[in-house]
Amino acid sequence: MARVADKIALVTGAASGIGRAAALALAHEGAHVIATDIDLDGAESVADEIRRTNRRAIALKHDVSREGEWRTAIDATVSEFGRLDVLVNNAGIGPSKPLLETSLEDWHGVMRINLDGVFLGVRMGVEAMRSLPSRPRQRPGSIVNLSSILGLVGMAETAAYSASKGGVRLLTKSTALECAEKGYDVRINSIHPGFTWTPMVQSAVKRMASAEADEEAIRTALTALHPLGRMGTADDIAAAVVYLASDESSFMTGAELVIDGGYSAR
Repeated sequence: MARVADKIALVTGAASGIGRAAALALAHEGAHVIATDIDLDGAESVADEIRRTNRRAIALKHDVSREGEWRTAIDATVSEFGRLDVLVNNAGIGPSKPLLETSLEDWHGVMRINLDGVFLGVRMGVEAMRSLPSRPRQRPGSIVNLSSILGLVGMAETAAYSASKGGVRLLTKSTALECAEKGYDVRINSIHPGFTWTPMVQSAVKRMASAEADEEAIRTALTALHPLGRMGTADDIAAAVVYLASDESSFMTGAELVIDGGYSAR
């Protein structure tokens, strides 16, 4: 039996990496998917792949830092599918800069996408999903926020990124408690991946490469940070998204699911 059968799931940053894997995994387990991304062609490619499996899917161009675009995405979802059951706040950026080279605009740019975007998604997602006395839900809502191991532990030259992901961690806990206390029937949890071999990490490795350390050496060094001896894959994280979206995790809210090959256990 499909684990998220006929649930309506909106996935941000769905054109590639973890977002793409999550959208496809949710569809495989029975969900209908709204794939959003600033890369509309990439999102449409994912939606096309989902439709070929006889699940419903639409693609939307979506800058998560813009409140108006969130409203458009939520309204389009409800118009097309009648409701929203699952929201995966995955869209994010991962720049790395020394502290003394990080401008205030650099800082704000990371926060707008990685933290403001998640805040807007949670606020509008809860508004769309919540159960009210006048409008009880037929099935509980689930919001999954993608944080990072760098939202749990620090790393040099990642001040803005780590701060944004740490913010996602506590935003998740605070809003999860509020939804539980108000009886909204919406669970909110965060996922904290280790280094995962996605286009974002691949681009970071290219940026870090130099005459002293080529890309393969940097990849080997990043891999060595994980006691299990490998970096994560997008499918590793997508499996956790499906679990948190499903009723299998019905007793989980405000939790942080760490999937990092042992990185943060040291």
